[in-house]
Amino acid sequence: MIHDGSITIKQLIDESQPSNHEREELIQLGIFSPEGHVQHSPIHPHERPPVPKKIVHTPDVLNEAYDYFPRPSSFSRALCLNLNGYKLLLISGTASVDENGNTIHVGDFRAQCWRTYRNITSLLESENMTWHDIVRTSCYLRDIERDYNDFNEVRTVFFHWWGLDPLPASTGIQARLCREDLLVEIEAIALCPADSSKD
Repeated sequence: MIHDGSITIKQLIDESQPSNHEREELIQLGIFSPEGHVQHSPIHPHERPPVPKKIVHTPDVLNEAYDYFPRPSSFSRALCLNLNGYKLLLISGTASVDENGNTIHVGDFRAQCWRTYRNITSLLESENMTWHDIVRTSCYLRDIERDYNDFNEVRTVFFHWWGLDPLPASTGIQARLCREDLLVEIEAIALCPADSSKD
């Protein structure tokens, strides 16, 4: 759900105090009319339905990003798609965050890695999947020169414990993360036969 109706698109845009150039782009996108009124969102064409998507939740371990206070963060923790007999799980960038949206293990890089793996594991389990179904990860480290050795040691232990062979494809990237106290974030893609899904 993008929003619960307690705040409108116009309020969200007005609160951000868009520049004149931003307003021009909003008009070109069709979000604003030339007079500055919010337009209705486009309807998906009926001749081609969208791929069905299911939002994946694990509220006992990880909060929903949209529930961040005071402003929502507009993304799903994970989406599951059923594609011709296969289930594809797209896991958004996941970090050391708890069920209330708080950063856990501030300043402890290795503990943040373990909590990140715990959160991703929980998202996988909610779709009856495991790390054996992971085909790719993208790993974002705030300071890759300082932390990569620790990151690789934790990842190696974790993947070895799971007995992963072959290992998932992966990319390591240095990046500023969404919060100053987060040191690592991982996004993942998992794929398995659709008959392993929960009903």
